[in-house]
Amino acid sequence: MARRPKRAEHDNHERWMVSYADFITLLFAFFVVMYGISSVNEGKYKVFSVAVNQAFGANGKAGEGSAVRLSEDEMYFKSLVDRRNARLAEKQRKQNERMENLANSLNQSMAAFVKSGQMNVSQTGRGVELEINASALFNQGEADIQPDARKTLADAAKVLADNEFAIEVVGYTDNLPISTARFPSNWELSSARASSVVRLFIEQGIGAQRLRAVGEADNQPVLSNDTPEGRARNRRVTITVLTPEPETESALQPPAPEQQ
Repeated sequence: MARRPKRAEHDNHERWMVSYADFITLLFAFFVVMYGISSVNEGKYKVFSVAVNQAFGANGKAGEGSAVRLSEDEMYFKSLVDRRNARLAEKQRKQNERMENLANSLNQSMAAFVKSGQMNVSQTGRGVELEINASALFNQGEADIQPDARKTLADAAKVLADNEFAIEVVGYTDNLPISTARFPSNWELSSARASSVVRLFIEQGIGAQRLRAVGEADNQPVLSNDTPEGRARNRRVTITVLTPEPETESALQPPAPEQQ
């Protein structure tokens, strides 16, 4: 019986493509890793560290050590931030307490104005504000402080002299025009009234560098000038003890990842 002739075996010339594909895959992975470590930040470092650990399995202890060190740095940095924030919060709390005590002391020292309804004490975002009706301090159209009012302001000056806060005194008028030799307009009258209060404070021992006098004329009315009651309310002097700017500390920078 005749045997069938064997088919000739052909060489597989495409085997090299398997090795080539593996090589290309490894090359791609290499470039991904190089890109990842070329612009390291904290988030990338953590992700990269976890990926390396997973790639090397349980024996990848070097990668685990790097991740642990970064975690310890983060915890230390967080503790620094927490301590700094606690210090700033405590400073702010003490400052708020000082301003509140100051408002209470001024309320007591100027009780004569408060009881007569001529003054209001309030705490605003700018500080402690005393709003005094002009009729409690001055005669109409004048800027000389009346004797009784001088005594009350002198008592307030004793309280203000015990701290270092800046003080702003602002004079306001109604919209009725004034034209005298001394005060050609409400600008001069309001400025002179604020300056009279500042001068008295300086005489009572408050440092001039802490004081500021401003005249606003009939600007910024609190009530309408269309009624006698509104105009009377708008003629006023405000004394504001300014809250100091909040203390700040240098910003803390997070730790940079260690260079491997």
